[in-house]
Amino acid sequence: MATLDLDWEEVRDQLRAWREDNTRHSEEVVDMWEYCLKHYKTKLGDERWMVEEQVFVAGLDCNRLDIAEPCLMALNEQFPGSLRVRKLKAMRLEAMEKFDEAMDVYDSIIRQDETNSTARKRKVAVLRGQGRMTDAIKELTEYLKLFMSDSEAWQELCDLYLKEGDYSKAAFCMEELILSNPHNHLFHTRYAEIKYTQGGLENMEIARSYFCQAAKLNPGNVRALYGLFMSCTQVLSSSKLSAQKKKETQQLATWALKEVSERYSRSRTNAMDGSKILETLGALSITDKA
Repeated sequence: MATLDLDWEEVRDQLRAWREDNTRHSEEVVDMWEYCLKHYKTKLGDERWMVEEQVFVAGLDCNRLDIAEPCLMALNEQFPGSLRVRKLKAMRLEAMEKFDEAMDVYDSIIRQDETNSTARKRKVAVLRGQGRMTDAIKELTEYLKLFMSDSEAWQELCDLYLKEGDYSKAAFCMEELILSNPHNHLFHTRYAEIKYTQGGLENMEIARSYFCQAAKLNPGNVRALYGLFMSCTQVLSSSKLSAQKKKETQQLATWALKEVSERYSRSRTNAMDGSKILETLGALSITDKA
């Protein structure tokens, strides 16, 4: 879609659609604004200010302060003293790598409005960008005390704990996510992967259960199926397993392997060599009777 081939109303509609979809398309937004829409901004009515904000963010994404700053000036003139505009000013400071000044602005916003979730999230982003993981975790933990239902924040906290190697706390974050959305197969898969990484028979059995549930929720989740096979093989390597549990685990591992092999055969990909998995399966005596 060439920008020059669009009239200003088509550009307006496209930017509106991206806002509704909550997608950025920053380079396209900057081009559409620069070569078309900025010349017709007075025709946008009240929608102009949403467009100016959208273009401002796109300008920061593309390191085009020459695009972003005029938008910020226009917004500041229209909404003097607005917390939302103050947040945009802090984002501009971030783009200029003036992180301490940006943090001061975010702190001032929070002092004025303790429930301002965006400012709190931006603080976490700044701390993470500076590599201050411990401070980012602390800030995000405080945030979640106020906004416990924010699933994106729980996922972010899980990711931070994983980067710090704190698997037990990462697993706790995933437990919270599963409680809030028990039908999300991706949450079950990630929780199982964390428990698998922790190791030990108990964690492997938990991983096996959650990989199994993920595969049940989404039979096309090959990652969960392969995780199920791997966790089963780890469980089978334990000498503490009863004969009945060993038999059940053998059957589950065989089924998981069969499902993975069939899916990769249908997709005609060499991403996984089914024969090698079968060799591994035989080496682990999965087909042996208990």
